[in-house]
Amino acid sequence: MSAITEVGSEVPTAPLCQSLGVSRATLYRWRQPKLATEPKPPRARHPRSLDPHERQAILDTLNSKRFCDASPAEVHATLLEEDTYLASTRTMYRVLADAHEVRERRDQLRHPSYAKPELLATQPNQVWSWDITKLKGPIKWSYFYLFVVIDIFSRYVVGWMVAHGEGARLAERLIEETCAKQNISPGQLTIHADRGPAMTSKTVALLFSDLDILRSHSRPYVSDDNPFSESHFRTLKYRPDFPDRFGSIEHARQVCRPLFAWYNAEHHHSGLAFLTPTTVHHGRADQVLDARHRVRLAAYAAHPERFVNGPPQRQSLPNAVWINPPEKTTHQDASGSTQRDPDDPEVVPVCRTYEPCRRPRAGQLDLVSIVEPAH
Repeated sequence: MSAITEVGSEVPTAPLCQSLGVSRATLYRWRQPKLATEPKPPRARHPRSLDPHERQAILDTLNSKRFCDASPAEVHATLLEEDTYLASTRTMYRVLADAHEVRERRDQLRHPSYAKPELLATQPNQVWSWDITKLKGPIKWSYFYLFVVIDIFSRYVVGWMVAHGEGARLAERLIEETCAKQNISPGQLTIHADRGPAMTSKTVALLFSDLDILRSHSRPYVSDDNPFSESHFRTLKYRPDFPDRFGSIEHARQVCRPLFAWYNAEHHHSGLAFLTPTTVHHGRADQVLDARHRVRLAAYAAHPERFVNGPPQRQSLPNAVWINPPEKTTHQDASGSTQRDPDDPEVVPVCRTYEPCRRPRAGQLDLVSIVEPAH
């Protein structure tokens, strides 16, 4: 303020205030402070307002043993029948509110706000998704549990297991062995799952802390937050050789083993330019796409009139896979993949929502799991 006052005669006030980030109103108030005035007299009481004794009488009546469990409307009606009038029903509520004695009578559950998970994978072994599904047993109400861990970029099933129950120790052993077979380094991986008991257990959280893995969870009752695992289960269970019931856990493992081998090595995935998950996961996508393109070019050279849209274009693999992509921008196409110029910086995978854990690890449990071996 002093600096503005010193140069105020040479430079206009508005540019000075703008350059120093000071409001002109603040400057004017500083130059002409308000004179100390006497305190204002207390506000006059409204003629219709209740005096303190009347308010206390209302509180004593409402809190009495006779009316402590009755509503103000019930108390008001009862007192009128006894030729007594203290106040209107609305005034009783105002008096109770001023005394902090009004609240919701029912104990209602307040749901917390969950953020939408936004995960990006630009290469294999960056983001995994895992889930558990039930397999019908030999009799009614008997089930086996199929654990599946899938890479969202390549759709490659990196690990699976069939067990009698849905336990956190089983999930811990499966994820640990899968990370070892895929040579996962600390800080490399994000694992996404729903909010099942095994997924949110402390045992799995401690494992993620030891392996330096970020974990992400779906929002409650939102199946779209875990689309890759749900889609994989549908593909698996709609296979013709998938039985309705399994006679034993050995039978379930015997059926699932060739199914996962087919899914990884033979199933041409529509989200991968009809490549197999094994081809994408092990970095052979460009070779296969080049070979396909040469075949199409040869067919075009033999019969160009059959290609009404001109020469065939080489297919390309999506360079980014999202779980809940953000709002589409000018650098993002309609499919959710990020398109960038050669001069732009490289797209790096991000995890928008995760739950880091920093707790000492619990003890191991020696259990048998079945994990798809790495190629």
